[in-house]
Amino acid sequence: MAQEKEKKQRTSAPKRGAAGKAAADEFVEKVLQVRRVSKVITGGRRFSFSALVVVGDRKGRVGIALGKSREVSSAISKASRRARANLVRVPLYRTTIPFTVHGKYGASKVIIRSASKGTGVIAGGAVRAVMEALGVHDILAKSLGSQNSGNVVKATMNALSKLRSAPQLARVRGKTVQELIGASDVDAQ
Repeated sequence: MAQEKEKKQRTSAPKRGAAGKAAADEFVEKVLQVRRVSKVITGGRRFSFSALVVVGDRKGRVGIALGKSREVSSAISKASRRARANLVRVPLYRTTIPFTVHGKYGASKVIIRSASKGTGVIAGGAVRAVMEALGVHDILAKSLGSQNSGNVVKATMNALSKLRSAPQLARVRGKTVQELIGASDVDAQ
């Protein structure tokens, strides 16, 4: 309950100036995991926290990061700052992704498939958070293997990094988009 409240309250960090306010409001931030870790020292235990955060602009850019600190709030803010610094652009096709991709990280595997309009985000927790931050509205995803949310998120990012848009693929193959698709009535972006 407390984590849900904190998620709702946390928006992006405020920036100075009118342009900064607009830039700060465009990012969506989701806290996936907060863990308490302890270190045994003379006289007891010292607790610290790690937070896994996903940040996206819902327009095709997404980033993930892990922040560590002695306090939960500073761990989340560190992770958020790092995630914003490591945003990755992902090519989208309308409300989904261009084609099916597989991602792997550690023992976690993720399969992400494009879906027709109106399907919704059919994905488990960690993959769902990344897709919502990315701005994908129609997707089918399945997590296989380890369900560790850190590894699932990294496997999802690995899968998304394999995506290419039609113009990118055409450029790599030395063809036009129309030659690549093979049809004149297909809308390629």
